[in-house]
Amino acid sequence: MLTLRNVRKRFGNAVAVDDLTLEVRRGEIFGLLGPNGAGKTTTVHIAIGLLPPDEGTVAIEGFGPPGTPEVRRHLGIAPQSISLYDTLTGEQNLRFLGSIYDLSGPRLAERTDWALDFVGLADRRRDAVRTYSGGMKRRLNLAAAIIHDPDLILLDEPTVGVDPQSRNSIFDNILALKGRGRTIVYTTHYMEEAERLCDRVAIMDRGKILALDNVPALLAAHGGSPTLVVETEGTHLRIDTGNPLEELNRLAASRPIGDFRVERATLEQVFLNLTGKQLRD
Repeated sequence: MLTLRNVRKRFGNAVAVDDLTLEVRRGEIFGLLGPNGAGKTTTVHIAIGLLPPDEGTVAIEGFGPPGTPEVRRHLGIAPQSISLYDTLTGEQNLRFLGSIYDLSGPRLAERTDWALDFVGLADRRRDAVRTYSGGMKRRLNLAAAIIHDPDLILLDEPTVGVDPQSRNSIFDNILALKGRGRTIVYTTHYMEEAERLCDRVAIMDRGKILALDNVPALLAAHGGSPTLVVETEGTHLRIDTGNPLEELNRLAASRPIGDFRVERATLEQVFLNLTGKQLRD
């Protein structure tokens, strides 16, 4: 659905995207995971035609490069910085943004009603956005991205600063959109979100893709061996092993075992193994 090939983008001496190549398949939720400054948002802006690449190509399947309004009609974007008008109501925001995509009359009214209901804001449609909570604004931001029923939806950190209820509601919305056959690119630095939602995940840092696969494959390739943690004779042993049961039996044959557990790799561990543990400012 979306293809970027050998894409580079510089801002002065800083390389934001460095020879990036990836393909997003039709109908999948594709996670773009990386620390702050990894190049995720720049990649999204290039994918929607907001920024031109210095090198490389971008194509939307069946439509071509995202450089024209005709192609961008098939894209929806929920940016990390909420893009709403605080003095307008939720309904007015959607009607205005829908009109930019040439929606009008009954079709605009139908899509506005659907989008507000979809994100659970139908009862607040006539309230000014400045009265909305942070979670409500995030949900309306999502509604604005899908008002025109796009084929490809790009969500840039869509749950930043929201409460758990709104986060779960957004997750349900995203899965429902996938169920409708939409393709979704989801950028985040929250590991649990990527594990819960994404069919495939690309881990990105310093403008490059470091690894790309489904979560189980990433865990197997980059997570390291399981760790057997055993309490025995007043001490705790931590043993990295590919066969925890065999190792436990070997220990039990020579000493009493008080308690034990197996710690397996997580996506967070994969992320840290690939991107490093140092602080990023």
